[in-house]
Amino acid sequence: MQKSIILASSSPYRRNLLERLRLPFIAEAPGVEETVIPGEKPAARAMRLARLKAEALADRYPDAVIIGSDQVAALGDAILQKPGTPERTFEQLVRMRGTVHQLFTAVTLLHPATGQSRSFLDEARLKMRDDLNDEAIWSYIRTDQPFNCAGGYMLESQGIALFSHIECDDWTAIIGLPLMALVRELKAFGIYVPG
Repeated sequence: MQKSIILASSSPYRRNLLERLRLPFIAEAPGVEETVIPGEKPAARAMRLARLKAEALADRYPDAVIIGSDQVAALGDAILQKPGTPERTFEQLVRMRGTVHQLFTAVTLLHPATGQSRSFLDEARLKMRDDLNDEAIWSYIRTDQPFNCAGGYMLESQGIALFSHIECDDWTAIIGLPLMALVRELKAFGIYVPG
């Protein structure tokens, strides 16, 4: 009998991605506060939070495989927050205009009953167009309203038009959950995705 899967996330983007694998799962918010540790590198922050999210549901689901994931956008070592407001989204996108930034997507899989745990990190490099004027950025913000998205954009929507080049191993990581690596790692827990 295959183990149950718990997605430790309230993100509709991650839930929609995981549904593509056609595996039964339960999505539950882990209730982890995404605290900032001064001096912590962006990739390390994503890894720490993914692990904490999986561990937060361990007592409730000891016999399940829990998937925790976190995503951190960074311009150099500076972490780009989820902007929260139109004004902060504009400021952040203007700062990124014409530059390359990284998007780190970390995943931890945890089976509490056995203590088995596996973690991995996906890094995408995204080059934002340098010919975007302020009105084009405001127009985008009004269309997608990406206030709760890492980096302040949604590539799965009109946000793709902001970029001139993207380097990544798995574009689903940019949306929030790297499915190709996840399928590979689930096998270590005895969970196989048909296909």
